[in-house]
Amino acid sequence: MRDVVTQLAESRIREVANEGLGRNGVLKFWFGESDEVTPDFIRDAAIASLQAGETFYAHNLGLAELRSAIATYTEDLHPGRGTDHWFERLAVTSGGVNGLMLASQMLVDAGDEVVVVTPVWPNLVAQPRIMGAKVKAVPLRVVAQGADTGAWALDVDALLASITPSTRMLILNAPNNPTGWTLTRSEQATILAHCRRTGTWIVADEVYERLYYAGDTGNGAASSFLDVAEPDDRLIVAHSFSKSFLMTGWRLGWLVLPATLTREVAKLIEFNTSCAPVFVQRAAVAAMQRGDEVTPALVAHLKACRDTLVPLLQAVPGVRLAQPKGGMYAFFSIDGQPDCLNVAKRLVREAGLGLAPGSAFGTEASGWLRWCFASRDLERLEEGVQRLAGWLDKA
Repeated sequence: MRDVVTQLAESRIREVANEGLGRNGVLKFWFGESDEVTPDFIRDAAIASLQAGETFYAHNLGLAELRSAIATYTEDLHPGRGTDHWFERLAVTSGGVNGLMLASQMLVDAGDEVVVVTPVWPNLVAQPRIMGAKVKAVPLRVVAQGADTGAWALDVDALLASITPSTRMLILNAPNNPTGWTLTRSEQATILAHCRRTGTWIVADEVYERLYYAGDTGNGAASSFLDVAEPDDRLIVAHSFSKSFLMTGWRLGWLVLPATLTREVAKLIEFNTSCAPVFVQRAAVAAMQRGDEVTPALVAHLKACRDTLVPLLQAVPGVRLAQPKGGMYAFFSIDGQPDCLNVAKRLVREAGLGLAPGSAFGTEASGWLRWCFASRDLERLEEGVQRLAGWLDKA
């Protein structure tokens, strides 16, 4: 067994969730998914595919129909290049996490330096480490005063200083899980220009692109590196059907990458998963073609969830957080409670409230908790805050 594998940390989110096994009445906000079921018309497309006998292998890069639908979707969000431009730069993957792992497999050799902006979903740190890379974290900072107190922000100068010609890859997740931090278009252009000079690849995890509430980009989505990049830039953007289309369990995503890498990633897909299941891809085609029936309503509901939860949490004595601009998480700290893993476990046992510990996303987030607010019922969020406040009164 390779040492790098045995040294991988187990999921602290799962560790907390295990505390809830067998416990009735726990309000579960620990995992990063909505509690809404995938819409009927998407499930029906998968059922029709199975009933038609589509149980065989597909093209490594995905069904042409799905790649065409994704190309149209991408052109709608990032216009000006045309669908043909995007089609030849797309690879369908077996989940967003699979796409991100493929990116590391394509780009990283043992000993390479990889920079990751943290706190972040732990897979993004683990994947290059699995490939033998040396991972250097550049932490976001917490805003200590002003209207954005409790928000997380990027020190762009510090990030640029960390990226040198020795840096093989930069990994960014924005809108960010867990903090809700987002990048501006100006920041993306600055980072991209610097990485051009150093020859560094950018891998941008933009799976929360559509879950954006600031509304200042003109298309209802967060700013993307695709808006500032040239076709030959060293840029790979990862997406997923999980969040914006309520398809977490379907395990389907896609990569946007330079056309020169499309054939190479097809080979890697063959050696990893061969292809994504056809019936899942048929469901995704339906999701793309009728996405306007899903995503706008979902985003509006998530905004209502955010706008319900955040003020209630801010009113709890000792709780510090800012309103996130994107994603589906409230990320907060509690005065006098530095051991977030212990707090999360106690909340499950003593208050019936399931949250994710911030330390799961990086050491700089120790003392913080992540609350996934993607709930069908706003009342569950309100009840959760009541349980938190009651527990703190007794703690």
